[in-house]
Parts: sequence; C-alpha cells; structure tokens
Amino acid sequence: MKTSKVILCVDMDAFFASVEQATNPKLRGKPIAVIGSGARTVVTTSSYEARKYGVKTGMTVYEAKKLCPHIIFVVGDNTKYTDTCRRLEELYRKFTPQVEIYSIDEAFLDITGSHHLFGGPEKIGTEIKGMIKGQFGINCTIGIGPNILIAKLASDTSKPDGLRWIKPEEVKGLLEHMPVDELWGIGKGIRQRLETLGIRTCGELGRAPMELLRRHFGIIGVTLKAMGQGIYARPVVLHEEEPKSIGHSMTLPKDIYLRSEMASYILQLSEMVGRRARRYGYAGKVITLTIRYRTFETFTKQKAISSYTNDTHEIYYHALSILDSIRLKDSVRLIGVRLSGVVKESGQMALVDEIRKRRELSKAIDTVCERYGEDALVWATYLQAVEKPRVISPAWRPSGVKNIDII
Repeated sequence: MKTSKVILCVDMDAFFASVEQATNPKLRGKPIAVIGSGARTVVTTSSYEARKYGVKTGMTVYEAKKLCPHIIFVVGDNTKYTDTCRRLEELYRKFTPQVEIYSIDEAFLDITGSHHLFGGPEKIGTEIKGMIKGQFGINCTIGIGPNILIAKLASDTSKPDGLRWIKPEEVKGLLEHMPVDELWGIGKGIRQRLETLGIRTCGELGRAPMELLRRHFGIIGVTLKAMGQGIYARPVVLHEEEPKSIGHSMTLPKDIYLRSEMASYILQLSEMVGRRARRYGYAGKVITLTIRYRTFETFTKQKAISSYTNDTHEIYYHALSILDSIRLKDSVRLIGVRLSGVVKESGQMALVDEIRKRRELSKAIDTVCERYGEDALVWATYLQAVEKPRVISPAWRPSGVKNIDII
C-alpha cells in the first residue's frame, strides 16, 4: 500500500513587520507598516495591529495613514529579512533534508520519511513553531497535508500563529463547499471564468467534465479538475529549476520623460541583469523592455538577438534600441529590463577581440563588486540614476539565480 505524502507549509506571519518588531521592542504591539525608502513607496507588509484598521500590502503611505492615523512607518531592512530566511532554512533542515524555500517568508518541507523520528507531523509542527518563536521572536503558521496544495490551504486558513493538519480522508469533505479561489493558484481571473461555467466550489470543479475544462482552459483544465479533488502532483522542489529569464525593474523616484534619464536607468538595470546572469553562468538571446506610464498603463516589447549574451552593454544597447523604436505616450514611472531565452554558458572564448576584452572587463568589475559591494564600481552613465530598488523581490531565494542583490 502506497504511503501518503506528508508536507508542511511554513508561512511566516507578517514577516517583515514581525522581524522589525522583534528587533525593536518599541514597535511591539503597535500598528506598523514596512515601506521602501523612496518617495513613491508603498506598504510591503503591515503588522496585525495595523491590519485591524484595514492597512494592506500595496497601499500608499497616504492611504495607510488615513485608515490608521497613529501607524508607524518603518523603512525595510532587507539584510535582516534575508539573514532570517537563511537561518530559518537551517532550522528546517534539522527535521528533513527535503526543503523548498518557496519565497523569502514561506517554505515547504517533505517530512514523509522523517516525521516518525520526531513524534509525528503535529509534533514537528509544534516544535518548529516553538523554535522560531524562541530563536527569532516571531510567529509562523504551519499547514500540514498530503500534498503542497492542501498543506498551503491548511496554512492559509489558520493564520495567524496557527497549526492545522488536513488528513487525506478529510480532503473531500473540506473541499466540497469551499470557493474555488481558496485554492492556491486560482486567482480572480480563473475564478470568474469558472463562474461563467457554473463552477463556484471546489466540489463542483472536481466533478466538472474534463472535456468542458479542456475546451475552456486547455491543458490547464486537467490540473484544475485535479485541484478541485485535492490532488496536486507537484513535489517539493529541492533544487532550483533552470530559469527561463532574468530581469529587474524599478519604480522611479519621479515620473520622467527625457530619453537621457531613461537611458541611465536602462543601463543600471542592464548591469543588474547582466551581473546576475554572469554570476550564475547564464546567457540569453531575447531582450525585453517594460515601460509603465504615470497612468499605470504598461507597455512591453522584446527583441531577439543573433547570439546569446550576458554582456551589460549589449543588453543595454538592445534595450535602448527598443526604447528608440517606440513613441512614448506619457511620462514614465517604471522601467524594467529582462533577459530571456536563457541557457547555461558554453564556456567558449569569444573570437572577436572587442567582445573578449569587454567580457574580461565585466568579470573584473563583478569581482570587485562581489567583494566590496555592488556600488564599488559603477558606469558613469548611470551615476545620475541615484535611487536603487530597495524593496526586496518576493522572488528572492537564499541560493541560486533568484538570490537577487539586496541593498
């Protein structure tokens, strides 16, 4: 008889805000919101004391202040959060080697083969919660289930500071009347499309004809039907999958319109993309430029190039050529640069002398910046682009290509 998997989802409660409160006793028990350092920052995380007033992630400082006049704004310290994430990973590995750091504040643990060594799944969950509280002074919620989907559901429905184990025999009854968008991965768009088919609950989704779902959703329909039944084949990913793209974007300190100003930021972003690609040995041959206007309308255009690259100036040159090929409709508030179609570098030496010299220069700059900080050497062209992105990406991971430079 096949043994059911046992998966833990460890989700930190109001992570950034909790870390700030744990390291600053004056903030404990008070409504706080973690923000970036820029003039156009938004709330990245709010404490549960602030959430009682309706303060949510993504709100402007003005909106948060209006809801909670006595809220305390704290500029985020990315070093604290990444250090805590790394130390949390070490803690998880005391219970199983099968750990996936899904995001900076969430992890999946496959304890199928180890939970009997520690007194069972609930005992492990209780121990992890106690160790995190004792070592870091913060709370987490732990969900346990037969797969990642159900473990995530158990966590989401138990916040904050909860612990819930949904056993295999409980799944069907639990999902029968549950709205479909309670499931991880089903957002507003899919929910609305399902509603047009008369499908509102997970039970209805699980019983829906496969032909109907495939006709409206393609191959994703197969996954959706399985999810409605509580079935989810995705395993805990122990090693980072090969990336499809490497990109960076930033909201600008102020709206800009001049090409020269945009060029400075595009070079800065191209360097960030190129350096990360070089660090992990990737190169790509599709350059994408993203522009978001002050109206929040977003424009994206890409360009395929003849050979693979991770060279800063080549990425910059092609991103700039995309900019020059479009007619801007308004002033710009966000710029993004992405390198996609990425593969592992072949390691072959460049035959063209100019390209070889540029690669050697990039390698030398990377070495200096790795040792002394990313601003130790910068291209003079983007010195005027003084503001760097200071809100850590949710995609950050402790290792691999998603270990994005932080400030």
